[in-house]
Amino acid sequence: MNTNMHQTQRQSRRELLARSALGFGSLALTQLLYQDLLVAEENHYDLKKRDPHFEPKVKSVILMMQNGGPSQMDLFDPKPELNKRNGQKHTGAIEQFQPGSEENKLLGMPFEFKQYGENGMEFASPLPHMASVADEFCKIRSMVSGHNNHTEALVMFNTGKLFAGRPALGSWVSYGLGTANQNLPAYIVLRDERGYNTSGTLLWQNGWMPAVFGGTEVATRGTPVLNLKSKNIRPAGVETLNLQLLDKLNNQFQSRYPQKTDLEARIQNYELAARMQLTAPQTLDLSNETEETKKLYGVDQGNDELSRCATRCLMARRLVESGVRFIQIFPPAKPNSQPWDAHGNVKTQNEEICKIVDQPTAALIKDLKQRGLLENTLLIWSGEFGRLPISQNGSGRDHNRNACTTLLAGGGVRGGLSYGATDELGYRSVENVTTVHDLHATILNQLGLDHQKLIYHHQGHAESLTDTRLTDARVIDEILA
Repeated sequence: MNTNMHQTQRQSRRELLARSALGFGSLALTQLLYQDLLVAEENHYDLKKRDPHFEPKVKSVILMMQNGGPSQMDLFDPKPELNKRNGQKHTGAIEQFQPGSEENKLLGMPFEFKQYGENGMEFASPLPHMASVADEFCKIRSMVSGHNNHTEALVMFNTGKLFAGRPALGSWVSYGLGTANQNLPAYIVLRDERGYNTSGTLLWQNGWMPAVFGGTEVATRGTPVLNLKSKNIRPAGVETLNLQLLDKLNNQFQSRYPQKTDLEARIQNYELAARMQLTAPQTLDLSNETEETKKLYGVDQGNDELSRCATRCLMARRLVESGVRFIQIFPPAKPNSQPWDAHGNVKTQNEEICKIVDQPTAALIKDLKQRGLLENTLLIWSGEFGRLPISQNGSGRDHNRNACTTLLAGGGVRGGLSYGATDELGYRSVENVTTVHDLHATILNQLGLDHQKLIYHHQGHAESLTDTRLTDARVIDEILA
């Protein structure tokens, strides 16, 4: 053997370790990737019905999202001190968000309050229908948000984080429990078909979960489910053949790439859409409802905006009857995408939206109760934040993340209870302060889900709705029956 050649092939210990470490790194990477695959298999990618962690109190949740921020002190949480000091300058620190409140003048409440129900729950005069079911409500007066801007606050209320990109509450419920009715989605969104409220689809997105867990939009007027049926009439059998071909191509691709979970979600969505073609139209058809029921809600009673909102609430009751897990109802999107945002005049603006939302909300609760569904349904009525005690532009109120009122009804909560408190001006929550994460943990608890155990593995992280790594979210046991 050539001596020079032999010498050039010799390696130092340092060179040997440097080169062989690449091999060890590949082995380590392979093991890590294999572990990620095992973890990913723990996730669910379909809507098959799944067992809860423990015995649930409710089967369905209805979230009535009141975009804009209802004024807590003008509707639910009266502060006599505001009327006493109306027009006086407030000398304490106030976290202003938009221009118009720089004078720091306190603004009195424009409406009369009365006590209702066995426990004397307080409601303002623009909400007579909701006041009539006061004993069904559990009123949380000490909610807080994480931001004073609509988009961030709305996204946080619906997903648990300020910034978009995470799955919504309804997506977590769909992921955790699947659907009780395989012919309908587990998560349905009832919105104004004329437009989107503030933040739009960010409030019912699936985030990094498969698309099958996202909210399915249903319209109040016209075709309820968009793009469910073709506009063009085809010869008999053509659509069936198209679906069969699509299924064949999808299955071939899936067999080549078994870990492509987005494809599996797409297949699941196609199959669900095919089943919905037969089921959804009948479920959402209100023609069989009695005139008495329509009148209770306010459907077709001469007020178009009221009728639209009432229709969404009546649809929600029908979806609960059909076994839908999570239903999200939105207020009108026209002419204002955030109708509770009373910057200009708290009296006239609140009167206008209350006339639309008050009656359908109370009717939904009454209807669910008389049908024996309220005890198995949890209803949440809330905005993304509250309002300031000082005036803006003379007669309006700016945003306030430090205090908000949230109403719950049915589903194992203590009806007639007013929980928590704000300071004498309604500016800041001071007693039993309740976060969005606390509310989410409580909602999941009523569905039989432990918020600390409901996990989705994503990019190496064990993700949860309440993000227990960074928050101290807890179930609000004090409000539960």
